[in-house]
Amino acid sequence: MFIPLYDTNRLRHIRLQYVTIGLIVVNALVYCATSLGGENFTNAAVLGLGFIPSVVHNTAELDPRFVVIPASLSYLTYSFLHADIFHLGGNMLFLWVFGDNVEDALGHIRYLIFYLLCAVAGAAFQSFVAWDSQVPLIGASGAIAGVVVAYLILYPRVKVWVLAFARIPLRIPAFIPLILWVLFQVVMFAAGGEDQISWACHIGGIIAGAILVLVLRSRGVPLFAPADQDDAAAAPEQPAVAAEPVRPQPPATPTRWGRGNASNPD
Repeated sequence: MFIPLYDTNRLRHIRLQYVTIGLIVVNALVYCATSLGGENFTNAAVLGLGFIPSVVHNTAELDPRFVVIPASLSYLTYSFLHADIFHLGGNMLFLWVFGDNVEDALGHIRYLIFYLLCAVAGAAFQSFVAWDSQVPLIGASGAIAGVVVAYLILYPRVKVWVLAFARIPLRIPAFIPLILWVLFQVVMFAAGGEDQISWACHIGGIIAGAILVLVLRSRGVPLFAPADQDDAAAAPEQPAVAAEPVRPQPPATPTRWGRGNASNPD
């Protein structure tokens, strides 16, 4: 539907979004580590670290060769695995464009907690709607969905550059593409869209993000920030123009009345 490119929403409370950067680096490193080992190694990583509802709920048993962590940890580990470079790139692009300002609004530690809880919520909602599924769930989409909806609640009228239909560059208020994105996830989930995409995971992340941003945002950070404040904050401050000093006027000479300008004595 759209590809986010850039926003002009500057950081106000932190100097660097190092948690967002760190998450992108970790996801990229995990992808390299799991994909460069060959197809067999990739499949083993997906089975061992991906989220499999039936395994978590003990309705199915994973082959002992692939058991590398307790099943409960897969609520988190699945979110650092990706199927291919496009899957990874799409998720990390959304995280790069929108994650820094959510991190700014929450603070580093609370933002990391927020991200991980959204990932857990995505897996939990997937397991709720597909209790006995034996298909591994992978990808950061649940956590990214939480970041997107948090940005929507915090900065709906900030202008963002997007590629509409992957072709048309537009600079529009954030609420337009983000609301459309959220509605698309809901419609696809309700309609039972493509089997290869876990729309339920997205919905879980959206619900968690909408709730957690209200609880975890830093004190003084407003919701639904108006566009004029954001634009003013992003614009460079204009130097004050010094007023030209007023030259003092000499005192007026008193006017003398009478003939020959001589004062008339009493």
